Amino acid sequence: MPSYPLMYRLGMTPWERYGQAASASIAAVLDRERAEADDPPGRALDLGCGRAQFTPELVRRGWSAVGVDIVPAAIEGARRKDPDGGRYEVADVTDLDPHLGQFDLFLDIGCFQGFEAPERAAVGRSVTERAAPRARVLMLAFGRTRLRSMIGGVSEEQVSEAFPGWRLTSSEPAETAGLGWPMNRTRPRWYRLQRS
Repeated sequence: MPSYPLMYRLGMTPWERYGQAASASIAAVLDRERAEADDPPGRALDLGCGRAQFTPELVRRGWSAVGVDIVPAAIEGARRKDPDGGRYEVADVTDLDPHLGQFDLFLDIGCFQGFEAPERAAVGRSVTERAAPRARVLMLAFGRTRLRSMIGGVSEEQVSEAFPGWRLTSSEPAETAGLGWPMNRTRPRWYRLQRS
């Protein structure tokens, strides 16, 4: 898998292009999630938030949002981009610090898909420890392809395996219109899980 600190240093952040190209379809999924949430919706944690692409979208929809990323340069960029919106912290999604508190929603757009099985299980445990009783996970992940070593990817079974004690409530294809190669060949899916 890529070295994210190095890629930020070199200015190579193709995942940001994906977020821009898919912004309308991502917004539609977040709108639907907000419509089904309590009012107010509570606290949300953006896993692998990068430079604040989606954390501000959670804030705009009423969540009290925190973005976490393991790359300090990404968090510095997030704080510059969104100084008055979400809160941003350097954190390891496989071992989330208890000081972050509990969350009602976990948003993962392209983070989980980059891990191998032991780290995916650690993400599941870490999220569960930080989850409020009726918490949900909303995840966008590429499917398994021959490009996995370069861009990641997981199966529905691997998502479910990493979150014991959670129920997969939906799994649906994500929109690929407007995405160039190789992103349009990754079979992205939206997964929604509810804590049991």
